[in-house]
Amino acid sequence: MSGQLIRQGHTGTGPGSITPDGCAVELYARLSAGSEPDVIAAALPAGASVLELGCGAGRVTHPLVARGFSVTAVDESPQMLDRIRGARTVQSPIESLDLGEERFDAVVLASFLVHTSDHRVREGLLRTCRTYVKDDGVVLIQREGADYHSDLPREREDRPAGCTIRLVSAEPVGDGISEVCAEYVFEDARWTQTFRSRKLSVEQFEGYLAEAGLGVERYLTDDGVWVRARPDLPRRSPTRPEEG
Repeated sequence: MSGQLIRQGHTGTGPGSITPDGCAVELYARLSAGSEPDVIAAALPAGASVLELGCGAGRVTHPLVARGFSVTAVDESPQMLDRIRGARTVQSPIESLDLGEERFDAVVLASFLVHTSDHRVREGLLRTCRTYVKDDGVVLIQREGADYHSDLPREREDRPAGCTIRLVSAEPVGDGISEVCAEYVFEDARWTQTFRSRKLSVEQFEGYLAEAGLGVERYLTDDGVWVRARPDLPRRSPTRPEEG
């Protein structure tokens, strides 16, 4: 684990390696990609260069590579990066990534990372997005849905992976932050992950993007979870995800 940051409030249990942010390497290697690669691919020109921040074990990386995108996959966990095939890999925390003068057609920040509980980390994540996207490129960001912290517990099936995913609880710990507990159950294994998440209103989210020099071009999904932003795009007012 040398060189990896310990993330406060993030823990995980289950077989195999667990990263400092509570992610189980074997779990993320098993989970299916779902619709995420389709959403990302539809928002990009064919063959675009993509900087994927927080790639994990390649759940989204590999489908993007298969679709013909040139992917640079970044993660702070060497164990995660060992699972990546067909893409260039860079081991680094996102907020301190140093790729010199390189710029990309698209930067992808998925996995609800923008909801980090640490303001400084979020600022670093968005700063990295702005730094490495070309001036005419796009930044794709995955947000939490409006009901993410409510109506718990709830579950869904990842049928291709053979997994039941349960969002067990989201307990407030102060300052707009919840400690979220998730459970992943397979026939032969079980993992849990606990992490801290800051709920962001649309106004807060767009405000933080604006501070980083990014503006929402449009919401890509009806639930407002996926967003396409551009550098230095003026902030729209008022804006709602359902405008799409």
